[in-house]
Amino acid sequence: MTQRYDIYAIGNALVDTEVEVSDAFLERMGIGKGIMTLVDEARQRELVSALNSETRVHRRASGGSACNTAVAAQYFGARAFYACRVADDDTGHFFVDDLHAAGVDTNMAGDKSAGVSGKCLVMITPDAERTMNTFLGISETVGEEAVIEDQVAASRFAYIEGYLVTSPSARAAAIRLRETAKKAGVRTALTFSDPAMVQFFADGLREMIGDGVDILFCNEAEALGFSGTDNIDAAIDILRTHANALVITRGAQGARLWDGDRIIDVEPFPVKAVDSNGAGDMFAGAFLYALSQSHDFATAGRLASAAAARVVSDFGPRLPAAEHLAIRRDILGH
Repeated sequence: MTQRYDIYAIGNALVDTEVEVSDAFLERMGIGKGIMTLVDEARQRELVSALNSETRVHRRASGGSACNTAVAAQYFGARAFYACRVADDDTGHFFVDDLHAAGVDTNMAGDKSAGVSGKCLVMITPDAERTMNTFLGISETVGEEAVIEDQVAASRFAYIEGYLVTSPSARAAAIRLRETAKKAGVRTALTFSDPAMVQFFADGLREMIGDGVDILFCNEAEALGFSGTDNIDAAIDILRTHANALVITRGAQGARLWDGDRIIDVEPFPVKAVDSNGAGDMFAGAFLYALSQSHDFATAGRLASAAAARVVSDFGPRLPAAEHLAIRRDILGH
C-alpha cells in the first residue's frame, strides 16, 4: 500500500487558551502547579472569571498533546492525520478549521455530534512552568471508531497520547490503534504526556502499552515515576522492557535516547525559557518527522532538541510554519 501519512495520531481534542499567571494565583485558587488537572465546566468558568481581572490571553489554538505533535510534524514536512472527537459547537468548528489551516487531516471534517467540545486553560508562571486545567467535554468520549484501519495501514507511525488513559472509551481507542498498527506493520509510539498520568493512571498506561510499543516518549520525571526509581539509568533498564526504543527529554539537560542498541545523549540548545508548554509535544513531532524521513536517532534528537528549545523561548506550544523550515535547514541542511 502506498504511504499516505507519516503519522496517524490520536488524542484529546482541546482548544487551548494560554495565559500568564503568578504562583500566588495558583495558590489562591488551589491549583496544583506543573501538572494537568481534569476539571468540570463550572470549575473552568470559575477560573476564567478569576483570571479576567488580572491577566491577558496570549493565544487560542487547536491543541491537546498529540494534536500539537501532529501539527509540528506537518510543519516540518510530514503528512499527518489527527483522530479525535469534537462537538458541533463553535469550539469544535474552530478546532477543525485551525487544524485544517495547519494542513493536518482529521476524522472530524464531516458531521459532528451535539455536545460541548473540550477546552484547556494553560497557565504559565514566571519560572516558565506550565499548569493545565482541562475540561475534556466530548473529547473524552473518543472511541474505537476514531481508528480508521485503512488510514492507519497507510501510515509510517501510529502515535498515542497518554492523556487518553483517563477515559475508558479513549483508552480502548488507544489500544485499538496500537493493535491495528501492529497488525499492519506500522511502527507504534506512545507518550506518557504528563507526570500526573504516571502517578494516577500507571496501570491504565501499562494496558495501553500492552506487549510493547516501538518508541516510548516521556520526560525524566515521568520516566522515574513510572519505573519507581530515582536514577535515569535504572529507569531506562525498566522502560526498555516496554518499548523497542526510548526518548527521554530532560529539559535544560537535553535528552537521553535509546535506539534499541545504544544510549545517545542529545545536547541542549541553551535558551532562556519563558514557557515550557508544548516542549515535549514539539520534541516528539520533530523527532517523528526526522525518523519518517529515514534519519537516525541521533539526527532526530538534534532536530527535536533545537525545535523544543525554540518553542520554550516564546509563549505558546507551537511555532509559525516558516520557523520549522528554518530549523530543519539549520540541522538537516535542507
